[in-house]
Amino acid sequence: MSTMAVTAKQLALREQRLLRVMAVAPYLLLAASTALAMLTGSHDWGDRLITLWLVLLAAAWMWLMSRRRTPGAVYVAGLLLLIAVLCTRDAWFAGLFGFVGYLHSWQYLRGWWRLVGLTGTAAITVTTYMGGLPEPAPVPVLTYLLFIRAIVALVVLFSSLGDATSAQSAERERVVAQLEETIQENAGLHAQLLVQAREAGVLDERQRLAREIHDTIAQGLAGIVTQLQAADRAGELGSDDVRRRHLANAEALARESLAEARRSVHAIAPPELESARLPDAITGVATEWGRRHEIAVELATTGEVRPLHPEVEVTLLRVAQAALANAGEHAAPSRVGLTLSYMDDLVTLDVRDDGAGFDAARSSSEADRGFGLTSMRQRVARVGGALEIESEPGAGTAISASVPIASPPAPPTTRSADA
Repeated sequence: MSTMAVTAKQLALREQRLLRVMAVAPYLLLAASTALAMLTGSHDWGDRLITLWLVLLAAAWMWLMSRRRTPGAVYVAGLLLLIAVLCTRDAWFAGLFGFVGYLHSWQYLRGWWRLVGLTGTAAITVTTYMGGLPEPAPVPVLTYLLFIRAIVALVVLFSSLGDATSAQSAERERVVAQLEETIQENAGLHAQLLVQAREAGVLDERQRLAREIHDTIAQGLAGIVTQLQAADRAGELGSDDVRRRHLANAEALARESLAEARRSVHAIAPPELESARLPDAITGVATEWGRRHEIAVELATTGEVRPLHPEVEVTLLRVAQAALANAGEHAAPSRVGLTLSYMDDLVTLDVRDDGAGFDAARSSSEADRGFGLTSMRQRVARVGGALEIESEPGAGTAISASVPIASPPAPPTTRSADA
């Protein structure tokens, strides 16, 4: 719980205690006035009984009116009448119980009626203190009116300050309640975001595995099938050397696919990038692919070669592997060219072949299903890049992947022994 909320609750408890005291205070002031009047007055027992009867009437009036939701002007008028009568019995009622007239006039009246109630209370108490109404002379009358005005002004001042404090407290409670509601909403939103983040993480991991399986294991299995079919054809033709070569290629592809499966599960970097730069890794992949398929491969690198973020390098290597696999499985080209270009803020990989091609104007979903382009698109998009494909039936295919250059993460710094 925030400090503001704790402070607001403490203030609310204090206000509740103050309200309870204010509810009891009129009766305490009435009791104190009565006790002093009984102890110090020179009245006989008959007058004292009348005073006690009036005190009970005043207490009953306050109690009965307090049961109502809005006592209003009738209650204040009756209260001031009782205060005036009690003040005629003894001056102690003006000094103590008279304060209730100020308190309840401000509390239960509104607008200019407050000034009427305050002025009436002040007139009663000042008249009691002065022993009656002033003499009909300018100085006594002016003094009498100044006293009343000064008392009313002070009561209005302090009561207004109390109202301002109460308003600030109410506003503080409203702000705190709104803050707590906002915190609860944020907590719910945070929990929802956590769930969405977990779901997005699971989906991302599934997509990663799907891409890895398609770009490595599935392509390896397709290559194994191709090599085995070629070995069967060579066996039918009686060419044992060619048959053994295709079987050896199939075995090598099977071992590579098994290793890639383990790397995909554990998200380990491709072995081609573990000890070689990206251009060398792509060269190795393309050269091995060209050897297996007996297709001429041309390789070129432009721009200043520099280290990239590992995920960017993996993406470009996988795009090269997928594009070559598509060409070998679907296009039957005679030549394939790869160009890796390093620019100021962009690195691009272009893969071109002179194979059968396909209708690139078809729906992207249909083309992706046929040539496995979804995996390439997702990979490139994940690192903020773009994949463009140009192809026509009989005119070959050109695939271009453009990825923003991201520097590799800085190695962790270690303190020297002298530090």
